[in-house]
Amino acid sequence: MVFVCLCYFRFVVAFKHEDKTSADSSAASDSTTATNCVKESPAINIRSHEFSLVVPDHLKYNQPHLTEDSRTDVMTVTPWLAPVVWEGTFNQDVLDSIYKPKNISIAATVFAVGKYTMFLKNFLETAEQHFFVGFRVHMHVFTDQPNEVPKVKMAAGRQVMVHKVPSLNRWQEISARRMKQIQDLIEEKLRGNTDYIFCLDVDSKFHGRWGTESLGGLVAVVHPGYYRDDRSRFPYERRPQSRAYVAPGEGDFYYCGGAYGGLLQEVHQLTKTCNLNFEADAKDGIEAAWQEESHLNRYMWINKPSKVLSPEYLWQDFKPKNPEIHLLRFSGVIKNYADIRPNV
Repeated sequence: MVFVCLCYFRFVVAFKHEDKTSADSSAASDSTTATNCVKESPAINIRSHEFSLVVPDHLKYNQPHLTEDSRTDVMTVTPWLAPVVWEGTFNQDVLDSIYKPKNISIAATVFAVGKYTMFLKNFLETAEQHFFVGFRVHMHVFTDQPNEVPKVKMAAGRQVMVHKVPSLNRWQEISARRMKQIQDLIEEKLRGNTDYIFCLDVDSKFHGRWGTESLGGLVAVVHPGYYRDDRSRFPYERRPQSRAYVAPGEGDFYYCGGAYGGLLQEVHQLTKTCNLNFEADAKDGIEAAWQEESHLNRYMWINKPSKVLSPEYLWQDFKPKNPEIHLLRFSGVIKNYADIRPNV
């Protein structure tokens, strides 16, 4: 049951289950249907959510007009009514005024294993300039070389947390195991003290604002290499034997494995499900085409993201900007994979 209450500047949505038994049964059924992979997935009990959008009294900003759209060159809402965020589709002053009083805490994860530690300094320094500036942020760096994590000056309320992980001989294994490590981080350290989490690639840097406009339940970033393509060209996992399988004629967008996030509980469910499916595939001798990215795309085909970030939020430096990219916010830097990966 959904209750909606609108009062002045306050908008509250609350979700209620009629009783625990029906909720547990429904959750278990939904989880099994959604993943269509794991035979005995634990039931997920969602008690309630409250989302309030409260702005300060007398806040001044330009009037929005229903008959005018600041972006007519791109999709700004999905078929399931999730916003697609581009430059020009939001007012950052309004959004910041809503979230600043909440004193939210944001975690970001980044993995720097082997030679990938060379990207940490640029990533952390540009994050300090552009990623949720003015908010409480904890950067969680997973690395096999803690002594190589650079010292970066951070503003008050922001810090880097280092987690030691083992070295691995295949970059595919490093990529695939990130889901499990993020799941463990949430369960062991973040529950109860973190509101949102974003999982990002270290071989990237920030160029512009990445802030409150990106907050949502489950947040996906559209891959810059495929957003103009027909779904038939998306590099989904196409083997039906894999739990990451997406059938021909299915799929909305191709999402990045190098940038995704949302509410802590949503990302926990995503990483837990993807890890279970990855491990089940491994027992059957299957490795999905693009490891965690393949499983993420399968998950988000069934479990639609509540907010979709445009390719502004993970561009590729070797590509010229297309006309619809008005502001570059985050991008993967140019590198020679043969020089930095343990295997090619």
